Formats: sequence, structure tokens, C-alpha cells
Amino acid sequence: MARDQVDLTPIERRDELVDWLAQGAKPKSRFRIGTEHEKFAFTLDDHRPVPYQGRRGIRALLEGLQHLLGWQPITEGDDVIGLFDVTGGGAISLEPGGQFELSGAQLETVHQTSSELMAHLAQVREIARPLQIGFLGIGMTPDWTRADMPTMPKGRYKIMTAYMPKVGKLGLDMMYRTCTVQTNLDFASEADMVKKLRVSIALQPVATALFANSPFTDGRPNGFLSFRAEIWRDTDWERTGMLPWAFEDGMGFERWVDYALDVPMYFVKHGDAYVDVAGQSFRDLLAGKLRSMPGVRATISDWANHLSTIFPEVRLKRYLEMRGADSGPLQNLLALPAFWVGILYDDVSLDAAWDLVKPWSAAERQQLRDDVPKLGLAAAVRGRAVREIAAEALKLSYAGLSRRKHLDISGEDESRYLEVLEERLARGTTPAQELLEKFRGPWNGSVDPIYAEQAY
Repeated sequence: MARDQVDLTPIERRDELVDWLAQGAKPKSRFRIGTEHEKFAFTLDDHRPVPYQGRRGIRALLEGLQHLLGWQPITEGDDVIGLFDVTGGGAISLEPGGQFELSGAQLETVHQTSSELMAHLAQVREIARPLQIGFLGIGMTPDWTRADMPTMPKGRYKIMTAYMPKVGKLGLDMMYRTCTVQTNLDFASEADMVKKLRVSIALQPVATALFANSPFTDGRPNGFLSFRAEIWRDTDWERTGMLPWAFEDGMGFERWVDYALDVPMYFVKHGDAYVDVAGQSFRDLLAGKLRSMPGVRATISDWANHLSTIFPEVRLKRYLEMRGADSGPLQNLLALPAFWVGILYDDVSLDAAWDLVKPWSAAERQQLRDDVPKLGLAAAVRGRAVREIAAEALKLSYAGLSRRKHLDISGEDESRYLEVLEERLARGTTPAQELLEKFRGPWNGSVDPIYAEQAY
């Protein structure tokens, strides 16, 4: 979750919300790639979660990075809760359980994303090693219980923590025990947004299977390849899911606004304070009739922050967020944006991808989403295994990246970041299945070796 928006421009009409989304459209020459990834911080000596306070805590890590990078601190009260690069646009933020997130800058190529991620991991290691802190990229903490997880001093998380058990069984696990990698991509027009949204929602379970990397809970196999994806199925049905209405006639910015207006709010940020309005309606805030804050009218900040608390498989802001993948090692963090850029930023590949998924019904898309967390590449839609569909999607991505012709200093285009996915499909195994093989083999039924073998 990135920084809260600060724009106190008042808004009073639904049309203003629609216009705000529409202003995200930009010419293709200005399309950018934003990559976000989360990772678990752990103590090197005993592989435990890292608390916020203390000489070897998350706060000390943030303060060290602030001195190293010169980034501006993001504070809440007296607490440092993140850092912001005022020149490049990137940010470091904290998820509820201390998951350490890089929200990358808007970059032109996946090569630049690679440089950004490698620099970030090197910088984090430089500060973390003296603090005896390591980092693990995986979709769900392999052995820490919910009770083990620390809490970060962020007002919005306190409100969400109280609300989550009212609307699902696994929302607290989502908040405190999962990590993702996502990429944020642009659209040129409303029609372009709709096509990209539909293609990426339909193919999101395919990405979930390709990047499935959360097979352990509380130190044991949990019966899933992506338990993180399963967690989202029982988090809060009003703000998650496959958005079947997005495939209906009339889909556009207005339809998304109507959907978002019907999603209950968590909070309103009033000055520096978070006001708990969980379950109440943004429509009432828009009309100045919110029962908790009578007479207070909505601002652009309120709208942007509300959109950030909606969690479907693909999320529309002023760009599109691909949200289906588990976190993983560096090669996964680069393959994810490459996969989606190759499909969505090339018109030929985008059209072909739409032809691939267009016949699927809402029920078939939902069944695929339901099956993938447990079955991974073996799940199927219309008699075709996900492994086969993923191979077809990967070919489209390869072709799209090749046509982009963005070369690195070695003369290679961005398709080189897809090689790990090609190898994965050739083996027919997800990262989760490879971890399970180690658990049943050389790890002798323990997940503890993961902190050495899979750490950044």
C-alpha cells in the first residue's frame, strides 16, 4: 500500500470522480511501468519477525535507509512509516505486519526496473546486515503464526484490523502474513482501459499459477500452491474478486466509479488523524451526510485513498494494477512486469490475448480463479490446462516485448526476463511445488532452511 494521497480539492459530484479517473489516460509514448514488491524482514539469528521498535527494528532500518538514500521520511505522529524519493518518485512503505515494500518509480523499460530492484536490494542489505536483518520473498510467511506478527504504527491498519474479522475469515492473514509483487500499467483511453482490464482480469489466475509461491502455513504444507491467492477468496467479498460486471456492455470509468461508491469505506483521513468510518458509504461522504462526520465533504484525497482500499484481482486507479502474483526471488520480480508489459503494451498481443479469453464466461473465469490456488498450472478452463494457456500467453508476451525493441547494453530486449517462466512451463512446476519437493527431501520436513536458500 503506497503513500496516502494529499489533495484537498473538494468534490461534490459523481462526474468529478469519473473525470479524475479519466485523467489517467495518456499517449502511448508516455506509458510507464511501476513495479511494487513486498518482502518479509526476519532476524538472521533465529528467523523471527522483526518488530517496529528497538535497536534492530523496522524503524532503525528505515532511518538507516533515510541517511543512505537521502529520501524524505513519511511520518505518522512521531513514527517513521516510510520513505519517499522526491526526485525519482519511488517510495518505501510498510505493510501491516512489517512487510517491507518498494513502490517503484514510473520507468520506461523493464531493464530500468531491473536496475531499480537490484539497487534497492543492495541498499537494503547494506543497512540490514549490521542490524542482523534478512529478507525473504515468498507469498506467505512459511512458519510465523498470526499471533507472532508485529504491528506497524499506522492508523489505517488499526481500523482495518478491527474491521476485517467482520467481513471474512482470512483478512487478517492477508494483512499480516502475505507478500505480493505487482506491476502498474497505463492506458491510452477509456476503450483501451476496458480492453486491458478485461484481458488482465481473465488472465490473472494464469499469472497466479505461474508465480504460485505460498505452500506453507505455520511450518507445514497447507494443501495449496498459492495460499495467498486462497486467502483473498475469504477476505471481504465486497472489495475483492473477478469483477464479472467489467465484461458487460457499458463498462467504462463511470461503471468503475459506481462500483467503488458501493464498496464500504475503512477510514477518512482528517488532518493527520484517521477517522474510523468502516462500513459507511462514500456516497454519504460525497453528499456531506456521513453519520460519523456530518457536514464534512469529500476531497480528492479521500477518493484516492478509498480506491486504494479496494482489492479486486485487477484494480483501476489512474492506471491498472496487476494484483494476482505471489512475491518471490528477484527473477520473479522482473518476470512479472515483463509478462504483463509484453501483453498489454503491444496492440497485436493485446488483441490476440483478448481473442484467447473472450469466449470464457463469467462462471468459467470464476471457476478458474477458485481452482488455481490449489491446482496451479493443472487447473483448467474449457478443457485446456492453465499450463497450455500460460504457454500461449507467454508467446504473446515474448512477441510484444520483441516488437517494443527496448535493448539493454548487451543488445538484448526485454523478453529475456521471461526466460524463467519459459523454464518453469517446460518443467511444469510452480515455485511452490519446488519448495514442497525440498521440504519433503533435503529439508527433512522443516521450512527453516528457506531463510538461507530463498533470502535476497
